[in-house]
Amino acid sequence: MLWIIISFVIIILIEIPELLKKRQLKELMTFLIFTSIAFILSIFYVLRIPIFNPVDFLQYIIKDLLHLNYI
Repeated sequence: MLWIIISFVIIILIEIPELLKKRQLKELMTFLIFTSIAFILSIFYVLRIPIFNPVDFLQYIIKDLLHLNYI
């Protein structure tokens, strides 16, 4: 888990100064959001915490709510 934290810190330290220097604030926010999501999912994976599968949610909507059982 320590390697994940170190890796993300290095990536952030490399990317953020360049985005701030160029004043790309929208890109910075997008980078931080996606990096945060990736960091959280990586920690969950290492700690063996089950990760929600979005396909299960879509199947629930299609089959149970819309009653579209094609298979």
